[in-house]
Amino acid sequence: MNSIDSHLLREIADLERVPQGAYNIRKNGKLEGRSNSANIVIESKEDKPGIDIHIAPGTVNESLHIPVIVTQTGFTDLVYNDFHIGENCDVSIVAGCGIHNSGCETAQHDGIHTFYVGKNSKVRYVEKHYGEGEGTGKRVLNPHTIVYLDEGASMELETVQIRGVDSTRRYTKVEMEAGAEAVVTERLLTHGDQFAESKMEVIMKGEGARTQVISRSVAQDNSVQVFYPQVQGDAPCFGHVQCDSIIMDKAKVSSIPAIVANHMDAQLIHEAAIGKIAGDQLLKLMTLGLTEEEAEQKILDGFLR
Repeated sequence: MNSIDSHLLREIADLERVPQGAYNIRKNGKLEGRSNSANIVIESKEDKPGIDIHIAPGTVNESLHIPVIVTQTGFTDLVYNDFHIGENCDVSIVAGCGIHNSGCETAQHDGIHTFYVGKNSKVRYVEKHYGEGEGTGKRVLNPHTIVYLDEGASMELETVQIRGVDSTRRYTKVEMEAGAEAVVTERLLTHGDQFAESKMEVIMKGEGARTQVISRSVAQDNSVQVFYPQVQGDAPCFGHVQCDSIIMDKAKVSSIPAIVANHMDAQLIHEAAIGKIAGDQLLKLMTLGLTEEEAEQKILDGFLR
């Protein structure tokens, strides 16, 4: 791989945080590399673009990386990736897409990921999106993540988009059976004239299900962000939605959380806050020797961590 590919992989693959294991690398719509393990098998779909991943029951302390790289201007990529995770597993999965667009046409990747998580399994799923390139063409990413958690299963779902993506429409849906738990964390930064829309649905169908949905975003320059997080309780359960945004310059942010209780013992909470960086925070850091720009960046880095 060339230096551009290696840089994009570092940005999206989280290689230092997760133990090495099976992987599937896709570049400009074609398979670039693949490795299976004894417990993780990756197979190409025959009827449409994408892969089927099968993780054997009882698989513990293993990982899977499935990065996508787009470096061809004017290229549109669409994949359907299905994850079949057996019972009693404890695994980490790292996905994401890096786009390097040096041309004048739009480069786009749309990924539809569906997870079937078996009873009592634990999954940590990280999805990172990153864009760069000196061209005038747009960098567009539209991820769809759909999760079905069986009884007692749990999932930590972390999505990150920090720089360089001109437009994104994100959709996340989680359905949970009895005793399942989901923590959904989204971190997002937009700048320039970028646009980001995020829709989330978490449906707690079984008794004892629990979820926490956390969205943190920063909107700079003339960018626009719209959030629609929704948590629904159909049984005795607990759900908490928290949306925090920092707005700067001439940006616009809309946060529209919703909670729906279809059972008298569904305990649901939502919070939403949008505001600018507090002046006293800037002043405190500037008294320590930082410039205003450096102090501002420190605050944003801490907020999005």
